[in-house]
Amino acid sequence: MILSTIIETLLRYWPVFPAVFAAGIVDAIAGGGGLITLPVYMLVGLPPHEAIGTNKMSSCMGTTTATYRFAREGYINFKMAVFAVVFALAGSYTGAHISLLISNESFKILMLFILPVTAWFVLRTKNFDVEREPYSFRKTCALSCVIAFVIGVYDGFYGPGTGTFLILLLTSVAHLTLKEANGLTKAINMTTNVTSLVVFLINGTVLIPLGIMAGLCNIAGNWIGVSFFDKKGGAVVKPVMLLVLTIFLVKTIMEIAGV
Repeated sequence: MILSTIIETLLRYWPVFPAVFAAGIVDAIAGGGGLITLPVYMLVGLPPHEAIGTNKMSSCMGTTTATYRFAREGYINFKMAVFAVVFALAGSYTGAHISLLISNESFKILMLFILPVTAWFVLRTKNFDVEREPYSFRKTCALSCVIAFVIGVYDGFYGPGTGTFLILLLTSVAHLTLKEANGLTKAINMTTNVTSLVVFLINGTVLIPLGIMAGLCNIAGNWIGVSFFDKKGGAVVKPVMLLVLTIFLVKTIMEIAGV
């Protein structure tokens, strides 16, 4: 019974697995893996809610793996992460309510201006590994919490590229090192992913066999992505981040055009 379910899932949804693996690598390095996986889930025929719920399960498994790796390497300041996670959850809750007041279409048009500016900033940044003068713990923690709240609002309202925006702001505004910023980003993403996954599971919008199998691929991708990041650092983050922003911009334009 289990073997037949595995074979049937592999045959029916096979395009998902390489996509989720590749997205895991991208997500571990610079965030934004969901921009790759969610369209593929819908491409193989999953309704939107099941696509989002199943994607949340696979990405949750991968992000948990990446968070473990970053924690083991000492890149996560847990004291700071606790505060940032609380603010991110509050922001996500706020963003979900704001979405009731502002249409998605209006926000997508706004993203057409935000994304090129973000890409310009990434191109302008010579090296993400450059050590910036660190702030005191209190100031760094305060700035990280503000960033977590603001991006949490965005995540609750719209969502794509959340990890990418977190890394950018945590390095440039809060003056975290690239590894610390990525570690804190993973801790925040893991918490928000688990919270969302629980909601989707309760509402029965997760294809669990597909989610688990895709999650294993995502774990493998994240594991490799963390290893790349650990060895190459900023050299690999910049091109991957630009790739994510380009995919995001194309996706936004297509959605506005109704393609």
